Amino acid sequence: MISVSHLRKTYKTSTKQEGAAGLLRNIFARTYKEIEAVKEISFEIEQGELVGFVGPNGAGKTTTMKMLAGILFPTSGEINVLGHTPFEKSHDYLRQISFIMGQKNQMLWELPAVDTFRLNKTIYGVSDAEYKKTLGELVEMLDAQEIIDQPIKTLSLGQRMKAELISTLIHKPKVLFLDEPTIGLDVVAQKNIRDFIQQYQSFYKATILLTSHYMEDVRRLANRVIIIDHGALLYDGDIE
Repeated sequence: MISVSHLRKTYKTSTKQEGAAGLLRNIFARTYKEIEAVKEISFEIEQGELVGFVGPNGAGKTTTMKMLAGILFPTSGEINVLGHTPFEKSHDYLRQISFIMGQKNQMLWELPAVDTFRLNKTIYGVSDAEYKKTLGELVEMLDAQEIIDQPIKTLSLGQRMKAELISTLIHKPKVLFLDEPTIGLDVVAQKNIRDFIQQYQSFYKATILLTSHYMEDVRRLANRVIIIDHGALLYDGDIE
């Protein structure tokens, strides 16, 4: 489902110099340095796998996931997800994936959650019957019946994450990129989200790449873990 070969991402940033002379050089003779965010990493993920993708802040996890989702263009290397090259952003590819970031809110803040669900239904071309069926299944899994008609701004963080999950899964994606889905949640909400991810994968046979700094998330959900640090792959294997 996911194949990554010698993937690199390099950012070019300017270096600022102090003082009056430095100010002039910053304007007229700016110098640059390159930062390697991802360094020649390779891995494969099979259909139906849930893989933990872990490492410290700045390791390159989110950058890698953004390249897999087609948000960022790689400096070099090859990526194949579901038979597609992600950065080409074909509609067929985008209809089959979801990227959920725990620290980013994608819902319409002033409106009830169900309005965003309907918007995504239209964007992804989900039929009325399929939408009704999938919404019912997701709401039941997350025990979210009481929150879907409330404005997003009135929901707690844990309730908002439930709404985010429903919104981004309404088209039943085959591949999920989950970037810290339990960040900031209390222990009960964390467990609820973990249980849902586990149930969703089992029910829909989804392939999932999960990042989290809460190792309990990874321990409970993943049998395999990929560890990176400073952009380099350090380990890929059994979580034990």
